[in-house]
This record gives sequence, C-alpha cells and structure tokens, in this order.
Amino acid sequence: MGWTFLPVRSIRLWARIAGVICVASIVGWLAALSSSNAQSPAPAAITSEDTGVYTTAHRSASDAIREFFDVHPKVVQPIAFTHKVHLASGLQCTFCHVGVDQGPDAAIPSITVCATCHPAIDPDNAEIKKIAAYQAKGQDIPWERVYGFQPSAHVKFNHAPHIRAGVDCATCHGDMTKQTVAVRAVDHTMGFCITCHQQRKVSIDCVTCHY
Repeated sequence: MGWTFLPVRSIRLWARIAGVICVASIVGWLAALSSSNAQSPAPAAITSEDTGVYTTAHRSASDAIREFFDVHPKVVQPIAFTHKVHLASGLQCTFCHVGVDQGPDAAIPSITVCATCHPAIDPDNAEIKKIAAYQAKGQDIPWERVYGFQPSAHVKFNHAPHIRAGVDCATCHGDMTKQTVAVRAVDHTMGFCITCHQQRKVSIDCVTCHY
C-alpha cells in the first residue's frame, strides 16, 4: 500500500484558505477587543516599588496583545471639553497645559483652572455644571490622558525643547482648532519621530529618546 499525496495546487489552495481564515480571525478579535475596552484605561506595566526591579508583565493576556499590536482604547473624558471653542476665544495651549514650555510634561488642567472662568461664563451649560459639582466636592476633574507611549517603549518625551525649537503643537497633536474632545489624531510611532528629526536635522541617536 503506497502513500497518497495531494496535488501541489490543492495544498497551495488549502494553505491560502487557512491563511485568510487566520488573518480574518485575528482582525475580528482585535476589533472586538478594542470595542470592548473602549472605556478602559491604557494598560500599564507593573513596577515593583519594593525592589525597584522593572518587569514587562501585564495585568492580562489581552493587555499584552493590545500593547504588541499598539491598540489604544478610546478615551472617554468626564467632561466634554471642546478645544476649538476655547482656542477660538483666544486661549493659548499654555493657559491650560501649564509648564509645557518649561519641562517634560504637559500638565492637565486642574479644577482651579477651569473654575477661574466658568462661574461667570455659561454657568447653565450641562458640562459646566459638572465642573461646579467637582469643585463643590473638593475633587479634581479625573481627566484621561489621550497621548502616551507604551511602557515597553521606554520613551522619555520632553515637551520644552520641542516648543523651543518651534515645533507647532499640531505637529504631534493634530489641529486642535477643529477638535472638540481631544482624540488621538497622530500615531507617535518610531518612524514618525525619526522622520521629523531627520527633516529638522537633529539627532536620531537612540539615547535622544530612550533613556
């Protein structure tokens, strides 16, 4: 009794079918994962405060897969802050994001900043009333960050030198004059950053961003 082999064409056909099914399954699973975690905070790496030893462990397998495929959950803010209205009123980015031109981080507005103007400006607006409610409870607004690097990237981004170099906020954040609630309009991949550095003829040495 001899062995019976499938024709090469049949093998190739079945291989293609299996490949298509596999890819479709992965795409469908990622779409469902992104949708089901739309209101979840971005996954964070676990750091041991006792030993100071860093680990790339994740809270779950789905967190690890999201990070691997760079899937970012949709951010839902506690207040529907509209950027285009505030910018059209003449406010500058630095009014709310204090210290962005002086250090690495862009501060997220505190309740004090919002309450500076809004007791007198549109106080009957439903979203403004939410600000008043947080202030009455002595709580800061729990804003969610829209941008940020995955922990495994080990990227240390510093806003101040980019602003001093004349890099417009829209380069990295999109045109905020057309946005209401901020969205992730630009993907900060390594390719994006390196291309920008090359165009501006500045260092692309690894330690420039990874330190």
